[in-house]
Amino acid sequence: MTRLLSILLLLAAAVATSSAQELPEIEVKAYRGFYRFVDEYGDTCRMTLIRDIYVYPPMKFKNKKEEDFYWKTVRDVRKTLPYAKLAFQTLCETYEYIRTIPDVKKREAHLKRLEKDIFEQYKPCIKSMTKNQGKVMLKLINRETHQSTFNIVKAFLGSFRAGFWQTFGRFFGININQSWKPQKNKEDATIDRIATLIEQGAL
Repeated sequence: MTRLLSILLLLAAAVATSSAQELPEIEVKAYRGFYRFVDEYGDTCRMTLIRDIYVYPPMKFKNKKEEDFYWKTVRDVRKTLPYAKLAFQTLCETYEYIRTIPDVKKREAHLKRLEKDIFEQYKPCIKSMTKNQGKVMLKLINRETHQSTFNIVKAFLGSFRAGFWQTFGRFFGININQSWKPQKNKEDATIDRIATLIEQGAL
């Protein structure tokens, strides 16, 4: 299970360099930026762009089992969300970098080196993850990148390897081609709510 989760993370993240990277902190910022403009009186003013704030109604649980499940999900999202953000950040960097390598063999060799490096780097962290945390991590990667881990693997490593890891993951109850539909799926909606509150510093 440790090997499977590690490989799924490294394939989804596809880290852009083989140097060691620190797991990013989840930054809580009150604003997105600012710009200056001249008003009708000729004065220079600053316009600060405040981040969107999402307010949810209080959680209502039908029973203790449902409440325990919610707080377990909070724990799992808190642990795996930084990895999902790392995947989004480094996926963009990797895509731009491999486009500069025209030779297919050299590109594949580069990606294989990255697989080995990222596995060794994050193995201790992934080793402590449960199967459910692996599932939550993949959903959060989907949330950040707007595509499934299967499609990410397919884009970087080809259809055959994507199909292999999808089949292999199924034996452990992990679907790397799962969809992300918080508008329709209750579990996705709960994960999205928790992740949003964590990003706002409200949870």
